[in-house]
Amino acid sequence: MLRQSRTVWSVAFACVISFMGIGLVDPILKPIAEELGAGPAQVSLLFTSYMAVMGVAMLGTGWLSSRIGAKRTLLIGLVLIIAGSALAGSQDSIAGIVGFRALWGLGNALFIATALATIVNAASGSVAQAIILYEAALGVGIATGPLLGGWLGSIGWRWPFFGVAVLMALAVIAVMTTLPAPPPSGTPTPLSAPLRALGDRGLLTVAITALLYNFGFFTLLAYTPFPLGLGAQQIGSIFFGWGTLLAVTSVFVAPRLQHRFGTLPSIGIALVGFAATLFTMGTWADSKPVLIAGVVIAGAFIGINNTLITETVMKIAPVERSVASAAYSFVRFGGGAVAPWLAGVLGERSIRLPFFVGAGAVGVALLVLLSAGARLHEIDQNHVVDAELEAQAVGVGDA
Repeated sequence: MLRQSRTVWSVAFACVISFMGIGLVDPILKPIAEELGAGPAQVSLLFTSYMAVMGVAMLGTGWLSSRIGAKRTLLIGLVLIIAGSALAGSQDSIAGIVGFRALWGLGNALFIATALATIVNAASGSVAQAIILYEAALGVGIATGPLLGGWLGSIGWRWPFFGVAVLMALAVIAVMTTLPAPPPSGTPTPLSAPLRALGDRGLLTVAITALLYNFGFFTLLAYTPFPLGLGAQQIGSIFFGWGTLLAVTSVFVAPRLQHRFGTLPSIGIALVGFAATLFTMGTWADSKPVLIAGVVIAGAFIGINNTLITETVMKIAPVERSVASAAYSFVRFGGGAVAPWLAGVLGERSIRLPFFVGAGAVGVALLVLLSAGARLHEIDQNHVVDAELEAQAVGVGDA
């Protein structure tokens, strides 16, 4: 898995930087609310506008990359992220920050969907190994982002936004200097391709599962800093622990669970564990130690789920991977955009409600996934066959 081309490592590095941008902002949610006189629901719109635009924009990523090429699409996405984050940090109102977070989401849509497809297509080894590499980059970025955000946020809430812009500039340099510029694909992808792909029941089921699971994910990410009531550096340290466990389980635990129990049982374990964690956090929402432990423990279940759900999408879809990634991300992020805002609204009524609603949504996600059990079992059977063929090929090569 580690013997990869320069293309794969370049995009993986850019992914680390990109995903650092997600967690970098988390420790400053409460400072923004305090300085600008906003409540949790208003501040949570930073996530909602970001996700809503990103989800809808996913529909056009394949259309654009098939016409101008993957490298140019990645660079446009990174430049938009730089502009969105820098301009957001220069605002003096929640509305201004929310608006430029939307621009940031547009850039992230172009980057994330194209990066995933690029890594999967260019990586040596199996699709599963490419997904693990992608999730490893995601995990490292998510783990280090809050730590850096907490440190910069202790200086002032604007600094993490400017920090994202600097990091994205490094990613631009990496992509420009190390990524080859292959010509656009011979057959341009129509704008309607992702929506047509959702006509496949297996892909749609997994995408809806991810949408519901995102309710819990973004409740944890966007709302928990408010009942915790800690400083930026403390919040950053807590979410560093969360991201570290996420990275470890996505790379090392998820493949082992899948090998031993199968795809559906492994995802089921992760969803049940995550729902139970959120329910526990809601029950003892006035206890800081419980909330801190819940955030960190949730990282384990999120890491397992991220790797297996992403791999499932790449394998279950009857279309090319860039289209599958766009269709899945459209439902996941576009539909899940309401979750941060809803968590903020519910939190203004009761600090327990957001966690209970998040736990319920994750539980429903499991029920939706169970309806695609036959397709997931087929994926596992094909996985076993591929592994046997690979082992035979290695044996012949050694001989």
